[in-house]
Amino acid sequence: MIKEMIKKYSVLICLVTSGILIVIATLAYPGGSLLDKNSIGFGWSKNFLSNLFATKAINGSENLGRIWALIGMAFHSVGYGVFFINMSKKISSRQWATIIKFIGATNIIFIFLIATPLHDVGVISIILTLFGLFIITVFILKSKLHLLKFCCIICLLTFYCFFALFGFGYLGLAVIMQKVYVISSMLLVLGLEYFTKYEDFIQIKSAEQKI
Repeated sequence: MIKEMIKKYSVLICLVTSGILIVIATLAYPGGSLLDKNSIGFGWSKNFLSNLFATKAINGSENLGRIWALIGMAFHSVGYGVFFINMSKKISSRQWATIIKFIGATNIIFIFLIATPLHDVGVISIILTLFGLFIITVFILKSKLHLLKFCCIICLLTFYCFFALFGFGYLGLAVIMQKVYVISSMLLVLGLEYFTKYEDFIQIKSAEQKI
């Protein structure tokens, strides 16, 4: 019974645990940001989350929050990986389901790499996540899940806004938008995990076959 409950709510458990550990990491972060190297503590509107993964904080002090951030990222990567694997079982198209499953299995490793010296390689996970959510959004748009349609579009827009702001050098706004897209992505993942089922997408396959 307990094993079944853990399996059923594994994504929720992982993401909630990850969120709690990341918050603990921010509280233990000494200080320093891109805008002010002498700032005290972690500023949600001044620090990128990647600052939590460094051995030393930007102000030069030892980053005591790093261990909590690493463990939190491990839970985050497992949560997203399991989500995509579970979602692949609901998608009626075998080809797209295989791709989503691959993204899930790959992300278990690549998301965690963001918190390591292989950060630049780990960034690939953001692209994979965005691609996976885009595929799922296409299927959601063809379904009758109207609220999730809106949520999917909003979530994707937050990703695109972050990339645009970061790419054009608006780092002050990019720092804030990073938190927005992370939170919106986590909420969407939970919504898709627990409020969709295989039957929501089997009708799409049937409709396509008739056409």
